[in-house]
Amino acid sequence: MIAAHLKPPYYAVIFTALLTDNIEGYIETAERMEELAKEQEGYLGIESARNDVGITVSYWEDLNAITRWKNQVEHTEARERGRKQWYQQYQLRICKVEREYGFVKQ
Repeated sequence: MIAAHLKPPYYAVIFTALLTDNIEGYIETAERMEELAKEQEGYLGIESARNDVGITVSYWEDLNAITRWKNQVEHTEARERGRKQWYQQYQLRICKVEREYGFVKQ
């Protein structure tokens, strides 16, 4: 699903990852992190695609909301497990969205 109706300016956290062969528990944890993120103050939405390269983009009101999410205990534990078990490599980017537009076929 595409996160729609966001009002710029806001922030996008882009998480791109290559997985190891040992992904036991990864899908369940990713789904839990998505549920948990939705409960965080300042959360605006999320988009995700998991194939050869996994890409998740989450949207936040401000940098403080992103920091609170980063420091959330269960998220911190999942991040550590990811480094030890699931990820060969990952990159995280934080961007300020100044403008957006889209299209929906009717």
